[in-house]
Amino acid sequence: MTRDRSGDVIVVGSGVIGLTTAVVLAESGRRVQVWTREPAEGTTSAVAGALWWPYSVEPLELARAWALESLSVYEELAARPDETGVRMVEGVLGGARLDEQGPWAAARLPGLRASTPEEYAGTGLWARLPLIDMPVQLRWLRERFLRAGGTVEVRAVTDLAEAGAAAPVVVNCTGLGARDLVPDPAVRPVRGQLVIVENPGVRSWLVSTDAAAGTTTYLFPQPDRLVLGGTTDEDEWSLTPDPAVAARIVERCARFRPAVARARVLGHRVGLRPVRGVVRLEQEVRGGGGVLVHNYGHGGAGVTVAWGCARVAAGLAFG
Repeated sequence: MTRDRSGDVIVVGSGVIGLTTAVVLAESGRRVQVWTREPAEGTTSAVAGALWWPYSVEPLELARAWALESLSVYEELAARPDETGVRMVEGVLGGARLDEQGPWAAARLPGLRASTPEEYAGTGLWARLPLIDMPVQLRWLRERFLRAGGTVEVRAVTDLAEAGAAAPVVVNCTGLGARDLVPDPAVRPVRGQLVIVENPGVRSWLVSTDAAAGTTTYLFPQPDRLVLGGTTDEDEWSLTPDPAVAARIVERCARFRPAVARARVLGHRVGLRPVRGVVRLEQEVRGGGGVLVHNYGHGGAGVTVAWGCARVAAGLAFG
């Protein structure tokens, strides 16, 4: 007897976009396999700062809708932080203004307000947002996917036609890899470098953008460490941490939290954000009736929009 393959799906990529999309598809009853060049721990998602906020992603109106759908999920997951890696944490978006946000945020984020001078020396926006410990979250996503009957295969994909020959539906969640795999030259890297230190007692997160200097400084407290950032180096491919850049990151962060200057450094991380003019979230019908869904180009907001985009992608795959 020939097995019905109509429900088979291959998701290419195991970052937060790929795994979330795989979970949504598997839990809808599809037979899903993830093909990934490296385990989730080796993806860009694993080193993300992972504060929920629609940062540097277009089209903005759609991104906000995807973000709000994801927010509902993260609020539920925050009830089990040790298991899911999601916590609701308060902090300040330095440089942001309440009157610039519009109703999308104010209606959904209770308590959103202008920060006080004691919280931030300048214009800022206080919020209580999901802050996600990505190694924990990626493990949890993978385990949830496996429980739903999915499988993961570590293999390098050099042509999406390979996946198309193995399943009638393929979802391309390859992030920066889409630049060569599609190919799509509109996808380009924006390099981000982080410094991981022992937490000297910082309990709230902070993001501060200095437009004049072209820098964004942030401090994200995780249960066992403090994540310091960062950089936005456009079209830079190096994954090697730069010691001089790391020193400047610590110095900038110490201006806001002086105790950081004396914190013991635990490690350095570099990730390449997959930036595109707009997120590519669309269906492509291939020869022989196969379906290819693209879900990539989320820049620095992959965690923020993951669940909203995953549900759209699942609808495009089997809508």
